[in-house]
Amino acid sequence: MAKADKTEAKAVDSAPKDGEKLQKVLARSGLGSRREMERWIEQERVTIDGKSARLGDRVVATQRIEVDGRPLVASDGEKTRCLLYHKPTGEVCSRKDPEGRRTVFERLPKVKSGRWISIGRLDYNTSGLLLFTTDGELANALMHPSANIEREYMVRVMGDVTEESIKAMLEGVMLEDGVARFTDIQSGGGDGINSWYYVVLMEGRNREVRRLWESQGLTVSRLKRVRYGDLFVPSKVKKGQWQELAPNEINGLYRMAGMQTKDVEPPSRDDRSKHKRMEGKRGSVRGKKRERDDGRSRDDRKDKGSKSRKPRSAKSDSVKNKRRTRA
Repeated sequence: MAKADKTEAKAVDSAPKDGEKLQKVLARSGLGSRREMERWIEQERVTIDGKSARLGDRVVATQRIEVDGRPLVASDGEKTRCLLYHKPTGEVCSRKDPEGRRTVFERLPKVKSGRWISIGRLDYNTSGLLLFTTDGELANALMHPSANIEREYMVRVMGDVTEESIKAMLEGVMLEDGVARFTDIQSGGGDGINSWYYVVLMEGRNREVRRLWESQGLTVSRLKRVRYGDLFVPSKVKKGQWQELAPNEINGLYRMAGMQTKDVEPPSRDDRSKHKRMEGKRGSVRGKKRERDDGRSRDDRKDKGSKSRKPRSAKSDSVKNKRRTRA
């Protein structure tokens, strides 16, 4: 036993002193939180230069790290990039789809080091705002339930929406994975059996918006995320297009995550050229009426005369001024 302890201590001591902790490098690559990466190391799923990694190991850029036998694509961690993507329906949020469907990663620009990591997910039939970053730790922090970040959706509902249904969804409904609730529901208008609503969630469980409405015997026929925290889908960013976030917007994400900000890595010349060509495609679509599903915030619609239900969340009132400037 003593001999084994000495061998383990020697392995730790032989690790580079000027490197980064292995679990930090793994987390930044978007594989999971630091604690989860520590468990992976204990389970011997990680190797460094062909040898099983140990807790306490530090690594440098010249070393080869493998996870489950696959080389790790790591970022340098010094700078960050974040972008906003307007996801259309018909795309999956995984990197590869066994059914051959288009993924959200196919349209994104290339990065010099590391890879794009999605901050949360949207269902195949859900469109709207989706954020990406090269900093896995930032993505993990923002997705953690303790972050308490508002997510606003525009929903088209089929059926008779009653005051009792709205009250139930605001107070909380028991779903198969626990109690779920909207923190705010406001009417967006509509005629007949189709009604539009704006709803706010503080978490991102799988199909949570649809399941909440379905619990009341109602069907969601259209769903779009229009806001994540303080960020909205800009009207100029059409479906299938992306936009680099400005440094102040990226700093806002780090503040929401409770993390120290990082320097922003500027896009390459090729990315700037692609973005410029993409901007040339933006604008109104000829021969077609403007879609109802345009991503405007509910306050912007209210300014244009649409009827709105009285806000039910005091917290939602605090972000109204932000909506007017970002919608």
